[in-house]
Amino acid sequence: MPEDPSISTHSLAEPDGASGERRLPLVVIPCYNEAQRLDPERLDPLVRSERLRLLFVDDGSTDDTGRLLATLEESSSTVDVLTLPRNVGKAEAVRLGLVRGTESQAPIVGYYDADLATPPNELLSLLDVLESKPHLSVVTAARVALLGRRIVRRRTRHYLGRAFATMAAVVLRLPVYDTQCGAKFFRVTPSFVAATAKPFRSSWIFDVELIGRLLRGTDSAEPVPPSAFEEVPLREWHHVTGSKLGVRAMALALWDLLVLEIQFNRRKRKAVPRTRS
Repeated sequence: MPEDPSISTHSLAEPDGASGERRLPLVVIPCYNEAQRLDPERLDPLVRSERLRLLFVDDGSTDDTGRLLATLEESSSTVDVLTLPRNVGKAEAVRLGLVRGTESQAPIVGYYDADLATPPNELLSLLDVLESKPHLSVVTAARVALLGRRIVRRRTRHYLGRAFATMAAVVLRLPVYDTQCGAKFFRVTPSFVAATAKPFRSSWIFDVELIGRLLRGTDSAEPVPPSAFEEVPLREWHHVTGSKLGVRAMALALWDLLVLEIQFNRRKRKAVPRTRS
């Protein structure tokens, strides 16, 4: 997909590449009209962290999001902003950010919801897991309501989420508990680069589609084995009001899941060599 020349950002490769220092992991934070929910004070542990860089993707916002992000960018050398001229949806905003991260030669990339439902320290814990286990390629957060954990979620959203996650696990042929939590990290490999090369078909369940692409591989890259995935139960997660997911979006998500099932099965049959009778 050719890059839109009207998309603006600073060169992410420049800070690390110019000095020869170790390139840092990069976290993509998609933003669409998040001026009321994005809390710079709560983001401070990530902004001040020397362990990663933040790439905010302003997805054609029409409120004060752009101004808020510009202030953040000016205040820290670890913050960059990718400004999209029009709203392209969360899936494509995240993908464009991930591609920009791989182009900057970040060794690890991830994405993170702007509402900070997953606290910053929990995101850093996910990074700890991936960095400490070289055999892993993907680390994702899971909202599991265990004793001693603070997972605050609306009951209806919880049960709907569990039903969807069960169907997603069936489609993926992977015992994943929570595909939709907005905190994930990926090791940058040829398989990941290939999996993010093309736009996602789904707007609402691109997480499932990305995991599926990694598991099944592409024509140009090997699949990532299930043993290279790990889910980490969060110690804390809080529902934040203002979610853009409604009844219509849920229906579209179920339809997209059905389409992905068909696509994954088609690729699986294509990958199986035919034997002569």
